[in-house]
Amino acid sequence: MARASGIAPLLERATRLMRGLRFRLTLSYVIFFTVLLIAIGVLFRQALRSEMNGDVQALLEEEWGAAKGYLRIENQRPMWVADSTDPEEAYIVERLRHVYLLTDPNGYLLEHSETYDSIGIDSPQEIARILRLPKPEIHVRRDKNGVPYLIKAGTVPDEKGQPYFFALGRSLEENEKTVDGFTRTYFLLLPAMIALTGLAGWVLAGRAIQPLNSVARAAQEITGVNLSTQIPGRGAGDELDNLIDSFNRMTRRLSQSFEQIRQFSTDVSHELRTPLTAIRGQLEVALFTAETTEQYRDAMVYALEDVEKLSSIVRALLLLSQAESGQLVLQRSLLNLGELATEVVDQFQIPAEEKGQTLTALFDEGTSALVDRTQMERLLSNLLSNAIKYTPKGGHVNVRVGMDPEHPGWARLVVEDTGVGIASEDLPHIFDRFYRVRNAQTNKIEGLGLGLSFVSWIVSAHGGEIHVESTPGKGTRFEIRLPATTSAAAHPSVEPATESVPS
Repeated sequence: MARASGIAPLLERATRLMRGLRFRLTLSYVIFFTVLLIAIGVLFRQALRSEMNGDVQALLEEEWGAAKGYLRIENQRPMWVADSTDPEEAYIVERLRHVYLLTDPNGYLLEHSETYDSIGIDSPQEIARILRLPKPEIHVRRDKNGVPYLIKAGTVPDEKGQPYFFALGRSLEENEKTVDGFTRTYFLLLPAMIALTGLAGWVLAGRAIQPLNSVARAAQEITGVNLSTQIPGRGAGDELDNLIDSFNRMTRRLSQSFEQIRQFSTDVSHELRTPLTAIRGQLEVALFTAETTEQYRDAMVYALEDVEKLSSIVRALLLLSQAESGQLVLQRSLLNLGELATEVVDQFQIPAEEKGQTLTALFDEGTSALVDRTQMERLLSNLLSNAIKYTPKGGHVNVRVGMDPEHPGWARLVVEDTGVGIASEDLPHIFDRFYRVRNAQTNKIEGLGLGLSFVSWIVSAHGGEIHVESTPGKGTRFEIRLPATTSAAAHPSVEPATESVPS
């Protein structure tokens, strides 16, 4: 039982190893090189056999020509014309007659060697077929022991020009032995070559994935606390560096998302605490001190006001969260920005007149852009609401719309006022959620600090830019530039939220 429990971890480890990338890469190397080595062996074997058989065929061609020079047929009798006193000629003739066959046109044997007899005398039909051919034929035949011979069969004429069947051969036994020896040696060494290939593949695969393991270890060390950690690149400019760069960009996006979530939680906790505390205090006071129906009614009215304020905060936060998370998709259309600005300005004329302010709108004809009408109305409403809110009695609020002369293809929208202005240290934070400028002039003005956050998101979602200039005591100027050309990409249409956003 103990032995079985000891084997189980080994089997599990072996299974993980076989599923690993290094093992799969090594297996791919081994399979590829095994197929390659087998193909090389087979091709080289064929090339070796063809080369050696070609040499034998060339030698056979030479002997064929020599044999026709020595052989004469007179009165149906073959004669080998050679100098019997010359040992060299005698050896040549003897070698030519080692594997040969000579018959008359009817297939009657005139001469043949014992070796050819072991190969098998050609049948009369085969002899007749060869005699009809325009040129000699070369083929391979085997004797009784399986030894291959290269045979060239054709015709030789007698003194009258009558064709006789003549066949001459050369043994291919040595060629076969050489080819078989090479094949046996090569394929006996093949397992060792495959093993070396597997070992080399294992080492190379380990080196190849070593940087990947480093990235994996670095990734495992990243948690929600240290999402800003970046994995250093190798500087090789390869696919792995591209993976590291993509991973680092992903961690930066995750870090920003986590930071937004933390900031959102902090902002929500801070902003909801005040109205909740007020509601609780009012209800407790009413519970312990109210004596008349009127006092209870007043407590309920104050509590409902705080509940409405709480609901406004929640609605604004949900809408802003949808916008920043990409759930709120723009519904773009070609819109005349001047006409839109005029409509929104008309809606704010009454609040401006109540504060004794002058609200004007100037626009150039034909200033259009591909924008979401609802979001642009929200942008202008938030800017005008802030401008009227922070501009004292007798002040001016101006809206101007036109093409940007310095940047062709861009529309420009300017909202400026003669209000209290914004200090330079506050300007970098005015687009943060719940951020409000705190001073003697603004403390008494109610607001949630979310309006400019929406303005910033709307401009960014439209691919535009926003610039703010402000001087305390003199006023503030918001300049927004939006792409006015039709090259702006249209997004999939969904119906955006239409509720108003408190600023």
